Amino acid sequence: MTDDTNGTTDPDAPRVTVSVEGGIADVRLNRPDKLNAVDGAMFSALVEAGAALRDDPSVRVIVLSGEGRGFCAGLDLGSFQAMADPERPSRTRVDADSVLDRGDRITSFGQQAVYTWTEQPVPVIAAIHGPALGAGFQLALGADIRFIAPDAKMSVLEIRWGLVPDMTGTQMLPRLVGLDVAKELTFTGRMVSGTECVELGLATHLADDPRAAAMVLAEEIAGKSPHAIRGAKRLLSMAGQVPLAEGFAAEAEAMAALIGSPNQVESVKAWFEKRDPAYQDP
Repeated sequence: MTDDTNGTTDPDAPRVTVSVEGGIADVRLNRPDKLNAVDGAMFSALVEAGAALRDDPSVRVIVLSGEGRGFCAGLDLGSFQAMADPERPSRTRVDADSVLDRGDRITSFGQQAVYTWTEQPVPVIAAIHGPALGAGFQLALGADIRFIAPDAKMSVLEIRWGLVPDMTGTQMLPRLVGLDVAKELTFTGRMVSGTECVELGLATHLADDPRAAAMVLAEEIAGKSPHAIRGAKRLLSMAGQVPLAEGFAAEAEAMAALIGSPNQVESVKAWFEKRDPAYQDP
């Protein structure tokens, strides 16, 4: 949480900015004066940005980061102050959660702000500096790969406020660190440094400049066959979530679809001709 007021965000500025160049979508939380704390507008902006990128065939990889001095300090402090109001009806998350129709989604609105990145068909790389707490912690978990600064801080902070993680964290955290560590972090809400995050499996790589490192990896991924990358992400995300027979069948089906396809042929030709491949977007 934060009540930092070092500078102010233009009230008309978007809560999330998105630019796409060379197949890389650069997505940035854009509320730096509040350490990118999540309010209702930020929830909406994350959901909308994720939906737009999911439907953009030119996007081959996404880098998710925060402007200013931190990745995301969690839910806006005003939301917790409102929860302490004895006249406020009992709630679990932002007001939008209880009134928005889920439609065919398996998520609440707040969960979708994170899960939209998990369900992207392309790889998502999070670049974490400063605090990534509570909602910010869970947002980072929505990525496929995480670069983190050594002095960054992550925490399952909800226990401080008498709450539980409710933005997919309870389901995603054990997949990264194991059930026992996930419980310890959730029960205590203790701060974890970037260095320990890598040791625990919360983050993938340490980097003094996480965004720059994420961009280097993004450029490498963007240079691979987009159909193969999308297929690989889908298959790897299934691992441990479906019966082996279903996973093996999906693997064989994906391989059959790729062999002889234009981008697969281009991969082989470019390798033997010692040139950069020219891939078609999906």
